[in-house]
Amino acid sequence: MSFRSPSSAPRPLPLHSEMHVLLTLNDRSCLVLRSSVMGILSSCTHVPCTPPAPTGAKRTLSASSSQAFHGPEPGSQPLKTRTLSGMASKTTTTITPKRVAHSPSLQSLKKPIIPKEFGGKVPTVIRQRYLNLFIEECLKFCSSNQEAIEKALNEEKVAYDRSPSKNIYLNVAVNTLKKLRGLVPSTVPGLSKASGRRVVSHEVVLGGKLAAKTSFSLSRPSSPRVEDLKGAALYSRLRDYLLTPEQLQENGYPFPHPERPGGAVILTAEEKKPKDPSCRICCRCGAEYLVSSSGRCVREEECHYHWGRLRRSRVAGGWETQYMCCSAAVGSVGCQVAKQHVQDGRKENLEGFVRTFEKELSEDTHAGIYALDCEMSYTTYGLELTRVTVVDTELRVVYDTFVKPDNEIVDYNTRFSGVTEADLADTSITLRDVQAVLLSMFSADTILIGHSLESDLLALKVIHSTVVDTSVLFPHRLGLPYKRSLRNLMADYLRQIIQDNVDGHSSSEDASACMHLVIWKIREDAKTKR
Repeated sequence: MSFRSPSSAPRPLPLHSEMHVLLTLNDRSCLVLRSSVMGILSSCTHVPCTPPAPTGAKRTLSASSSQAFHGPEPGSQPLKTRTLSGMASKTTTTITPKRVAHSPSLQSLKKPIIPKEFGGKVPTVIRQRYLNLFIEECLKFCSSNQEAIEKALNEEKVAYDRSPSKNIYLNVAVNTLKKLRGLVPSTVPGLSKASGRRVVSHEVVLGGKLAAKTSFSLSRPSSPRVEDLKGAALYSRLRDYLLTPEQLQENGYPFPHPERPGGAVILTAEEKKPKDPSCRICCRCGAEYLVSSSGRCVREEECHYHWGRLRRSRVAGGWETQYMCCSAAVGSVGCQVAKQHVQDGRKENLEGFVRTFEKELSEDTHAGIYALDCEMSYTTYGLELTRVTVVDTELRVVYDTFVKPDNEIVDYNTRFSGVTEADLADTSITLRDVQAVLLSMFSADTILIGHSLESDLLALKVIHSTVVDTSVLFPHRLGLPYKRSLRNLMADYLRQIIQDNVDGHSSSEDASACMHLVIWKIREDAKTKR
């Protein structure tokens, strides 16, 4: 009987502090190793272990497993390193997650809040909704969150300042949103339906391989055309929209005076009994004031008035009438202050009128189509012409001039006329000069287009009856004397904003808008008839 020394006696399998090994025998007396390496893997990386094999399955010891009993081979990797690499490669499939760029949104930003404004022209809820939309769009192309918020606040403020009412604000806000969306860079190539060419964003081309071999083209979708409305074809179609004699009369157009040459008569004007010739009624605030023989105010008195029209809106329990300029109630003190009172005076001074006359034309020509708009300023005798603009069917300005009025100007009416003192400083053109030019351009059969054109003809002192009036073509739902403004017509039908310049209206812009509206109307009517 031999004895083994304590050093040679078989020692139990050392249990690692982070690993335990279980040995079992299957039906065929095969050694099965089940190892759990949760602890050892947790010290390096998170690699899930394989689930245990079913009972009775044959498994063989791997090289790394045998080293757990006999120790590492000379020159081999340490146990821990080899075990980790082997387990990671044999038991798991490593998938690198795709990196997703973080896109800031309103949820992660502190949203600016628009303060509530008492009697505001646009509800705060609507302003806040569009501000949030502006911020979302600005975040797509601005370099920082703060820059996006500042730009969105500025765009919303501009839209609010430009809008006298909620409807106008909605139109301006929608256009601003479209503009901001157009600034967002496109990163996905697409196919242009209009040209059939491959469209690639500018940023992609500048930063990629396509920079040296890609060309850009600008393609705009053409608007649908019923027919090519030009020349004689347009003239023929426009004759269906001319004002009838009854419409001319009820809208206050001037007619030749039956007895006085050079005189005019307005058949709808109420005949007023002669009053004190020195007494006038201010056309802005309605106050009476006295004038001298030269038309100057006898007493210096400020004029407090509302420049906006009255608007009727539904409120709880009924209707409310407010001024569009400041949302004040009827009878409130004016929100604007002028140095003195003024009068209209155009319907009181009906002398010095000229009338367009017949002209012989060749068979292949027509009498012409023009859109016309005038600007007026207040003088000592009322509103007088200070600018006139004429455009053709191609929206080209064919005549545009400032006019020096016959009497002294007391208010340039810049908010609406856009005319300033500097514009008339070097002007020597008079009303008679303008009448001579227009009579040479127009004939009695020339179609003139305008908005409330009777007002312009009264300022020009021209009698003409072949007209298309957009205020009649697009009537107010309540009928006369109510009329829709040109600004609202352009916003509602053509989705365009005009008269948004703080320096006043532009006569060329208004004339072009009238021409645009009439041609659009002809095409729309032609579509409904087909």
